[in-house]
Amino acid sequence: MTTASIRTIVGNLCLGSAPDSWGVWFPDDAHQVPFGRFLDELVDAGYEWLELGPYGYLPTDPDRLADEVGSRGLKVSGGTTFGALHRPEQWSSMVATTREVAALTAAVGAHHLVFIPPMFRDEKTGAFTEERELSAEQWSGLGRAANELGKSLLEDYDVRLCLHPHADSHIQTQTEIERFLDNTDSRFANLCLDTGHVAYGGGDNLDLIRRFAERIGYVHIKQMELTVLAEVAAENLSFGEAVQRGVCVEPPAGVPNPDEIVTELSTLDSELFVIVEHDLYPCGPDVPLPIAVRTREYLAGCGLSGTKRPTKR
Repeated sequence: MTTASIRTIVGNLCLGSAPDSWGVWFPDDAHQVPFGRFLDELVDAGYEWLELGPYGYLPTDPDRLADEVGSRGLKVSGGTTFGALHRPEQWSSMVATTREVAALTAAVGAHHLVFIPPMFRDEKTGAFTEERELSAEQWSGLGRAANELGKSLLEDYDVRLCLHPHADSHIQTQTEIERFLDNTDSRFANLCLDTGHVAYGGGDNLDLIRRFAERIGYVHIKQMELTVLAEVAAENLSFGEAVQRGVCVEPPAGVPNPDEIVTELSTLDSELFVIVEHDLYPCGPDVPLPIAVRTREYLAGCGLSGTKRPTKR
């Protein structure tokens, strides 16, 4: 019997999932399942908590969203948004969009906003749309912008900004993640630790958890397949190309080891949502549910349960 199969429930962690695990990357796309099917299958897979995913995929009217979620016995862990903190010319429009998402997140009782930086390669074509590296001036501006945005979200909506490192973004490698944390104020901007994207960028999840425990406000748990990661490096693949080759895999395959992640997170003096993500876009409509069921069952064996709501952090 494996360690994962006999683990008692970890008290400080709460399991959920997200539209990403159903192949949803965009508010509207012909390759994605309708939101009603996603919500129904989320329940069928045994989850109680969900992250909202790209703004506009689920209903944006607070009353309708609350009804769609609540009628199925589901609860919301946090919202999701995208924005370029390093582009001052987009500040006003980015803030306006982020505040819309934060307002919706708060309206359905959630207190975390996962903030995803833009990719410097097109999600569908892989073409480069921006320079790979940020300048020192851009890094400085990014930190100031994150602090200002996070402060306003906290004061106005009681929503906490959690920056999500992402493949093919300027906050991908461990050095870049640490630079973001060094340049920001822990009162206003912290980390959504995405274990798969950290591994994709060559980082060490366990080291980040140990050294930056107080900066981890939210977690996405996923695994990356080592053979495809090697192809990414050898062939200069974009993240979209890597996903189509199957870089994201269900546990216990791939890296990092989810059991080790859960063990390390369980030592933290904080309560955290741990949200399953499995990058599948594009995929057939019948692909996600069996993966979601197996993933929940495996993570339950690691001690991850979805029955307790973490306190705000």
